[in-house]
Amino acid sequence: MNFQRIGGIAGLVAAGTYLFGIGLLLGVLEPAGYDGNDMVAQAKFFSENQLIMYIWNLVIWILNAIVLVILALAIHDKLKEKAPAFSQVATSFALIWAGLVLASGMLSNITLGTVSTLYALNPSQAVIFLQSLTAVESGLGGGNELAGGLWVSILSWGALRTRAFSKAMNICGLLIGLAGLSTLVPALAPITGAIFGLGFIVWFAWVGIHLLRNSDRVVTR
Repeated sequence: MNFQRIGGIAGLVAAGTYLFGIGLLLGVLEPAGYDGNDMVAQAKFFSENQLIMYIWNLVIWILNAIVLVILALAIHDKLKEKAPAFSQVATSFALIWAGLVLASGMLSNITLGTVSTLYALNPSQAVIFLQSLTAVESGLGGGNELAGGLWVSILSWGALRTRAFSKAMNICGLLIGLAGLSTLVPALAPITGAIFGLGFIVWFAWVGIHLLRNSDRVVTR
């Protein structure tokens, strides 16, 4: 199996992590009482639902970061000859983004375990701790999508210039990147953040299918 095929699988898995996260949130967590805006209710929910929250964090953060690295390197391998400068810069931001996602996931799991322990002893302290760690997690990337926006924007622009991917795919990537960069404006973040996340589901799957379909044309080294 060549690396392009592995990258294609990684793209599909990346799309799947987003779908899993949204599906679990809307179908299970919120009906069970999860409220991301109410820290008191969130602390209580963490203490009562540790396992499912660990699974959620594992998929949407840890697994996503792992497949993101694989996908970014597979795309770099595809573009490095046609657009070396664009590919190198874009891949650098992809790896930074993957690192931030991984760090957010590790922090989320630590927060979950500590809040659950504190809540049994002192609920008010658990809420204060949760507020503090949530702010750190948001600063790492949960509150803005700068790194991801730069990756897909630079990558799509380079691919558009060299026709490495279809024009429609590249335009889709540029729009997603613009949405990600727009999350730096607090007033726009709730809307553009949703566009960024939903758009990436389409883009990840699109790129993944493209890599799988064209993997046989790549000579395995």
